[in-house]
Amino acid sequence: MTTFSLLVAEQSGVDTQLAVTPARVYNLGSATVDASSAVAHQEEVADVGVRIAFDIPAPRIYPMAVSSITTDVAIGVHSATTSGEAEIVLVVQDGELFVGVGSDHTDRELERTSIIWSKQYSPSALGTRVWRWADIEARWGTLLLESTVDGELYQSSLASVFLAPPKILAILAERVTSLPDSYLVYCGTYTSIAKKIRFGDRWTATLRDPDAGDRIDVAYDVVNLLDEIEPGYRVPLRPEVG
Repeated sequence: MTTFSLLVAEQSGVDTQLAVTPARVYNLGSATVDASSAVAHQEEVADVGVRIAFDIPAPRIYPMAVSSITTDVAIGVHSATTSGEAEIVLVVQDGELFVGVGSDHTDRELERTSIIWSKQYSPSALGTRVWRWADIEARWGTLLLESTVDGELYQSSLASVFLAPPKILAILAERVTSLPDSYLVYCGTYTSIAKKIRFGDRWTATLRDPDAGDRIDVAYDVVNLLDEIEPGYRVPLRPEVG
């Protein structure tokens, strides 16, 4: 099993250590308070050929293996059409709830075939510093979730456009056969500022408290592994049949 070494931002100002060994990751789609606020993101992914299973009630739950999550500063992919998504990440460990930030990195070409396969394939980034939900619950409505791609602001929204963490955990308890003692939840994303999917090499995601001045972050580079192979020797992503 994989153990993540995280830091908890304590109110005392001194971070403490938190070792988390999740048994599962649950990746959510359309987890907004107002269903209509998820439409813009649904439209921008539809523009790159992604089809969402609207017959399944939102928020849609994509169960993932823990191996799909990384705290590395670089991730390997196999195409130039991958992109990140800033997401609030819930960390549940032995009954205690923490709030972090991550990026649900996705191969958009593979996502056209299967959303769940693309999420399992592309490593999703996890920031290593988290807050206790009890410490930030009263400030939930002021927290700001943002992302950048290659140094440019890409997404920006209040955390409160998403379902509050306790509500998300209640939904999971209803829809998951048996929740483990420790798990992660990627809580969905919001549309980009330009309402257009972008691709790039450097991604960041930030959850910040504008009033207190505190923030938690994740940043990583994307490496196209096929670039290491000389042209003419690269195995095609989709070999021709016949």
